[in-house]
Amino acid sequence: MRKLNRGPNKRMTRIRLKEGDKVAIIAGADKGKGPAEVIEVLESIGAVRVKGVNERTKHLKRTQENPQGGVETREMPIAVSNVALWSPKLERGVRVRVEERDGKKVRVGVPCGTVFE
Repeated sequence: MRKLNRGPNKRMTRIRLKEGDKVAIIAGADKGKGPAEVIEVLESIGAVRVKGVNERTKHLKRTQENPQGGVETREMPIAVSNVALWSPKLERGVRVRVEERDGKKVRVGVPCGTVFE
């Protein structure tokens, strides 16, 4: 039987996003939202957390720090394949490639040529 290369340490896609990037949601329940800001990049699982996207409620137990307890909403991770970097030139999500310009690697939007720093 063949062994599959799957698991928490096996990342299938390169993550070309950084914290603070603006992204468009291209698949899933929140499809069409954007531009939204990336809060956190989770490379180990190939996902990102995006502000205002994929929100879930969490019931908090009473503690000394939080004597009331309560319910709070949190952004849960969304797969990197479901987001695209937001291009202000085209006003939509675009694919990105990495190019070397002036000795530095920069991200460039494929259809528009926008340079993302």
